[in-house]
Amino acid sequence: MITGTRNIGIEVNPPKTKCSDPNCPFHGNLSVRGQIIDGKVVSVRMDKTAMIERNYLKYDKKYERYEKRTSRHAAHAPVCLELKIGDEVRIMECRPLGKTVSFVVIEKRK
Repeated sequence: MITGTRNIGIEVNPPKTKCSDPNCPFHGNLSVRGQIIDGKVVSVRMDKTAMIERNYLKYDKKYERYEKRTSRHAAHAPVCLELKIGDEVRIMECRPLGKTVSFVVIEKRK
């Protein structure tokens, strides 16, 4: 583990750079809990917020088939992760940070 980063309780790769964001789970004091979701960054136009999209299959019992579904989550993007469109990320639930933001990005996957 890199010095100066906090242990958030799950096994993830911490960011290599340091930030002064109070809502960063590694360098601030934001606690994480609940769901963990893997997805792709589709927008970073908001200030310190990214839109994460995940694709999944839902089983339809009537037709005995799977249907493709997509959901989008607004997640807080700490500056130390340096997110770009197309990055594969892992987000985790946290306390509400805004009207639509209740997730924080905890890992940028390779």
